[in-house]
Amino acid sequence: MAEVEETIKRIQAHKGVIGIIVVNNEGIPIRTTLDNATTVQYSGLVHQLTAKAKSVVRDIDPQNDLTFLRLRSVKHEIMVAPDKDYFLIVVQESE
Repeated sequence: MAEVEETIKRIQAHKGVIGIIVVNNEGIPIRTTLDNATTVQYSGLVHQLTAKAKSVVRDIDPQNDLTFLRLRSVKHEIMVAPDKDYFLIVVQESE
């Protein structure tokens, strides 16, 4: 678990990072640097989006898989790194 904490601290130290959420495959946050309401909102919505994006990638090519998802808006950028047991969400300011 110390390795996870070090990784979170390293990511959080980057300029513009607002927060980090680690979510299990059911969409339940297991570690966060954001407040509870924001964490629940982001984890639920991003979990749905990631599942849909994985489905789209597999529909296009069944031999392929989603490795990274980046969503950019005027205010924020949301980056998602899915894994088999969990996924990492990083929210940062748009440049």
